Amino acid sequence: MDAELEGSELGTKDYWESSYTREIGNYKSHGDVGEIWFDEDSQQRVVVWLLKQEQIDKQTARVLDLGCGNGMFLVALANEGYAQLTGVDYSPKAIELARSIAQDHDLNISYSVADLTLPQTDLGKYNVVHDKGTYDAVSLCPDNSKEKRSLYLATVENLLHDSDSLFIITSCNWTEDELVLSFAEKFIKYHTIPTPTFKFGGKVGSVVTSAVFKKR
Repeated sequence: MDAELEGSELGTKDYWESSYTREIGNYKSHGDVGEIWFDEDSQQRVVVWLLKQEQIDKQTARVLDLGCGNGMFLVALANEGYAQLTGVDYSPKAIELARSIAQDHDLNISYSVADLTLPQTDLGKYNVVHDKGTYDAVSLCPDNSKEKRSLYLATVENLLHDSDSLFIITSCNWTEDELVLSFAEKFIKYHTIPTPTFKFGGKVGSVVTSAVFKKR
């Protein structure tokens, strides 16, 4: 796919460090966990879908949340009985906030700082890899976003345990067809998680896309 998104501050580490610095302050002052990217409904749709997958053992399946932010997706899974949960983010402030929230909820969730556009050799392998908005943020990087998207997808491929492992992605910047095309070299679509649709000019579209992929 040749088309690229216009660069934005949302694609910079400085933006997220500043944002999570504010959210840490709000959490300490008011207990506000901060924004849930794409709202709670988008998060809950993925959680509900995962809970319906009978082949996934909640006690043994290793789940990795890419660009975990405040970690609320993993908190939701932990509350549903998932036990092997890890979150990574390239913003140290995001990881600081996520750790505080998990600790205050008495949840055993592992967090670490990692830039997913760089080779990762110590994160391990996972049965479920989840992305909600992180590929979007990488796509908005003002500096060579096309190369960073390619490096990010190579990292995701290496993080998946095997061909039965799941890569779940939610995006507001790319349609499902665009994701399928962009991922075609490394991944194949496994499932579409339905999201609310709208109709405009006789065409039906979605504000948010959620899809599940497996590696080839």
